[in-house]
Amino acid sequence: MAQIIGLPKLSPTMEEGVLVRWVKKEGEKVSPGDLVAEVETDKANMDFNIEDDGVLLKLLVKEGDTVKLGAPVAILGKAGEDVAALVAEAASMADAGGAAPVPEPVPDQPKKAAANDGTPASERDPAEAPAAAKKTAAQKVPAPKAPASAKPASPLAKSLAIELGIDLRTVPGTGPGGRIVERDVRAFAEGGGAEAGAEGAVEEEAAEADAGSSTGTGTGTGGTAMVKAPVMPAVRGDQEGDFVDVPASNMRKRIAGRLTEAKRDVPHFYLMRKFDVEPLLAFRGRLNALLGDRGKVSVNDLIVKAVALALRRVPDCNASWNGDSIRKFRRVHVGVAVAIEDGLVTPVVRDADLKGIGVIAAEIQDLAKRAKERQLKAHEITGSTFTVSNLGMFQIERFTAVINPPEGGILAVGGIVEEPVVKDGQVVVGKRMTVTMSCDHRVIDGALGAKFLAVLVEQLEKPESLAL
Repeated sequence: MAQIIGLPKLSPTMEEGVLVRWVKKEGEKVSPGDLVAEVETDKANMDFNIEDDGVLLKLLVKEGDTVKLGAPVAILGKAGEDVAALVAEAASMADAGGAAPVPEPVPDQPKKAAANDGTPASERDPAEAPAAAKKTAAQKVPAPKAPASAKPASPLAKSLAIELGIDLRTVPGTGPGGRIVERDVRAFAEGGGAEAGAEGAVEEEAAEADAGSSTGTGTGTGGTAMVKAPVMPAVRGDQEGDFVDVPASNMRKRIAGRLTEAKRDVPHFYLMRKFDVEPLLAFRGRLNALLGDRGKVSVNDLIVKAVALALRRVPDCNASWNGDSIRKFRRVHVGVAVAIEDGLVTPVVRDADLKGIGVIAAEIQDLAKRAKERQLKAHEITGSTFTVSNLGMFQIERFTAVINPPEGGILAVGGIVEEPVVKDGQVVVGKRMTVTMSCDHRVIDGALGAKFLAVLVEQLEKPESLAL
């Protein structure tokens, strides 16, 4: 019997996804475990594997469509079955406002105005409707509108196009099925097409403003190309142009939600240690000389290895709060924070305490590369027991990081600083690095955190121990 297949939860924080491409086509037979589609979530591109046996009788969404979690995406059954009723059922779910495909992100619309006595507009006397409509229209203020596009485009491409003032209808797409991706927008801007796109978008906005239309805008991370800034229509504020509200991307919404939850629910406290980084730098130099053209080891790779070994030696820090118990992990999985175009992801180096430094270096390099390409799989960004976040490459001397629940701690790594130190009774120039451990006080007390940092620093100042 034919059945509707809904979009499954492909990552722990997923609420919707973009169907990047169909791997299987209509009429193809599928078996449990088969890859049927690739879906872009708030974290990475995930594989959508089927759990049933049958034939894909109907694909309900197109490549590039945004689909809510649980929404119908396909109909599976036996060859030759009539699926007209199921197609109508899927369409009715969309009409009823349930979980259903969303072809293009639509900015939030103003809620129905309520009467002064709190009565919803839909329940007012019909005679009051004209006056209420006039009042509601008077309260609306035109806001910038995202350029419409007849072509499918990724969320990053849409938000970047809005920031650069590019009309997506003029941008050629190189993604699957002609989908516009971020690189297409950047290439269009750098090629000089952004100015025409911006002018077209402004003309469209002005025409719709004259007609009394009002929608929201989007945002994204800009590139280095110099483009003509679009003329923005009036926005809400005390005066025209005071500010503009821009919808957050799915990734940014999830980051905001999780970090708010973490700071609200997890009792953070912080422990800081400064250490002599010169032995670590010398050790790294010797390793890279041995590796030659086979790869390079970074300071961060060595810190990840040291953290893993410290967690093995101080296992009470390799734990998380579990409501009425403390969960102590038998394996050490270190998350490595990676900044990407629209936020932050934390790919995981599993069993980092058991891996060699060269293996860890190669794995982190691969994970970071695929994170920036949004090609990580679900298992590669979940399951970490402790996280390392490094901002030293941005000349940040020290900082505190927010714990990534349910982990019990996170290590914030600062940059290398030259400063006067005393050696053998003489003041000389030394190189120091500061690490700050954010601890969940429900799991890690001050003395326990201090013990962990002592073990960590001992290994970093005697880095040969990392190879043992």
